[in-house]
Amino acid sequence: MSRVTVELHSATGAFLTGPRTATPTTLRPDGTPHVTPVRFTFETATGLARVTTRVAARKARNVVAGGPTARVALCQADGFRWVTLEGRATVTDDPARLAEAVRRYTLRYRAAPPTPPDLVVVEIAVDRVLGLNL
Repeated sequence: MSRVTVELHSATGAFLTGPRTATPTTLRPDGTPHVTPVRFTFETATGLARVTTRVAARKARNVVAGGPTARVALCQADGFRWVTLEGRATVTDDPARLAEAVRRYTLRYRAAPPTPPDLVVVEIAVDRVLGLNL
């Protein structure tokens, strides 16, 4: 997965560091959207957003089913302020990548995420950023 450095306005970057939730949108195999609230992290230097989840979760299964062209839109909103991060997504259970996702989550939300035995990380290589009122 290629990485892109994402340049953000400072207000957008600050908005993405607060302990808020977001909604990723993935596509089911039948083409219908699946949207659910999650906690996530975003690394501006690499343009990588991360969502930890279970391997059997619908969002992870949708990304896997989408293959190398799977795209995800991850939207964080607070009233009329919002940012959407879009990009290609993959699912991994690589221990080093999971550890990095857990480390970043713990820093952002000041608590470790749930760690079920089938924990995976959905990694989104962000290539488009949309936002309003930031």
